[in-house]
This record gives sequence, C-alpha cells and structure tokens, in this order.
Amino acid sequence: QKQKNKTIKEIKYYDNLLKSINFTKDLVSEPANILTPKTLSEEASKLKTLGIKVEVLNLAQIKRLKMGALLGVAMGSANEPRVVSMSWNGTKNSKSKPEVCFVGKGVTFDTGGISIKPSGGMEDMKWDMGGSGVVIGLMKALAGRKAKVHVSAVVGLVENMPSGKAQRPGDVVIASSGHSIEVINTDAEGRLVLADAVTYAINKFTPKRLIDLATLTGAVIVSLGPQRAGLFSNNDELANNIFASGEKTGEKVWRMPVGEEYDEDIKSDIADMKNVGSGRGAGATSGAKFIEQFTQSVPWAHLDIAGVTWAKGNSELYPAGGTAFGVRLLNTYVKDCFE
Repeated sequence: QKQKNKTIKEIKYYDNLLKSINFTKDLVSEPANILTPKTLSEEASKLKTLGIKVEVLNLAQIKRLKMGALLGVAMGSANEPRVVSMSWNGTKNSKSKPEVCFVGKGVTFDTGGISIKPSGGMEDMKWDMGGSGVVIGLMKALAGRKAKVHVSAVVGLVENMPSGKAQRPGDVVIASSGHSIEVINTDAEGRLVLADAVTYAINKFTPKRLIDLATLTGAVIVSLGPQRAGLFSNNDELANNIFASGEKTGEKVWRMPVGEEYDEDIKSDIADMKNVGSGRGAGATSGAKFIEQFTQSVPWAHLDIAGVTWAKGNSELYPAGGTAFGVRLLNTYVKDCFE
C-alpha cells in the first residue's frame, strides 16, 4: 500500500509538472497578434484559481511608478505594457520573506525597434517573451503541487515596435531605481524591461534571492549554442545549486563571468550606464552586467535562455518548437533547496 501511495503521488507530481511545461510551451508558441502584453497578463491572472496572489499593473500604474526604462521600450507599440507580480506562500509563516523571486522578460514581439532587426527569421521573435512564460509556468507548477515554500515572481510585458512614438538610439531614460540609461541600441530592450522589473520585485517582495530569465542575447548562442543556457551570478552558492539542478534535469547551464573587470564596458559619457557594451566582445556578459546594476546586492542569478527557448529539431528532452526550458530546472531547484 505504501508503494502504491508513493506511485500515485509521483504520478500526480509529474502530471502537474507536465501540464505546467505544456502551458509555457503554449504561451511561447502563440503568434504575437494573439499574445500581446495584455493577453499574457490575463493568462497569468488565471493562476489565481490555484491560490496564487496575482497583481497586474496597467499603463497608468506603471507610469506612476516611474518605470522609465520599461516604458521606453513600450513607447513604439500600440499594445500597452503590463507588469505582473505573483506570490505563492505554501508555508505556515505568513510573515516570511520569499526564498526566491523569479523575474521574467516578456517581450511579446521584438522587431528591434528603431534599431530594427533583419527581416529573415524575425517571425521567431514571437518567443522573445520566453523568460516570462517560464516564470508563469513555474509558478503554476509550484502552486499546482502545493509546494511548501514561499516564492514570488514579476514579469515585465511589452512589445518592441518601430513607430513615430518609438524611442531612438541616443535617448536617455530614467529607470524606477533612479539610474539614468543611455539607449545606444533599441534592440537591447530586454535588459531595459528587466531593470524596472527587478527593481519592482526587490522593493515589493524583499526576497532572499532573485533569479531572472530572459531570451537576452544572440551572443550567448555564439558562446554556448543550443545545448546550455548562460548562467551569471554574484553568489557562488546560488549558482552552484542552479547548475546542479540543471545537470539533474537535463536543462543544463554553464556559468559565465560577470566580474568587476566588465564594469567599464557599459559606462556612458552622459548617463549612469549605456544599454550595450562597447563592442562585439562579451555581449552576453554586458547584458548580465547591466541587469546586475539593479539587484541591490541581493543574491542574484541571471539565466540567458536565448539559445534554448526554441528547438529547431527533436531531441531526447524536447520535440521541435517551444521548450519551456527553465520550468523543470527551477522546479527542481526549489524542491531540492527549499522544501
């Protein structure tokens, strides 16, 4: 009977995980005329039925919070931005701080803005919201199995379009943290979204740790290919635990450098920082280094999942298409480290 009960429990666990993975795959696969920032926020709001506290900030509320970096990205689109926060507390301590807050980049379509991308393959940019899709699917997985842990999440949802209202290369925006940012390349937009999302996550939840996920750079694909995600962190324990979970689940990561020697790369002559590095070298690190400026010394890890969010062919772990890379990985990380 004990073995039978254990088997039933395992079946329920993996069934819940599979449903959450497929939920993320569905989100990532939707075309951008169907999945806008507004409709993606509505999908996240459905998690309320699982007991997750969900709050959606509209354009007026985002403006009141002075999220100038995120708003700069959204300016060119007819589709308004949204910022969604989620909280799940499966512990008996209602006053505890979240063990970890997950933050996701949610660019529902990325043309590159005024720094427009080449037309070849641009249709793939419907999945530039992959980080937010993973965060929403992960929260669904944790609440679905009533995980005995306190976690939170924030996703910044925008569409990056060129128009008469779009921000220009050379513009300076002020993030909600007060940092000024010189926008050199409007196609380096995900880090601008994350700047305000990370600030909001820390100020709202005061988490013990913070993990962000983003389809951030093509440079990480050059470095690691489609086999591993790039892992950047200011904390060895956090990085080591994520790495171990990756080896265990098959969603593998590789730690990349993000030390002080890279600070100079994003310095600006007219603002606190610029949104890209000085050249072609270490592009994935300059993106991570930018995000790090907003982490307020909280133990932090950044997962650049640009190369692993969409599979061009079948593998042992994924069929071709959206992979939901990160749901298995971080579900196991939470389970092994906090439950």
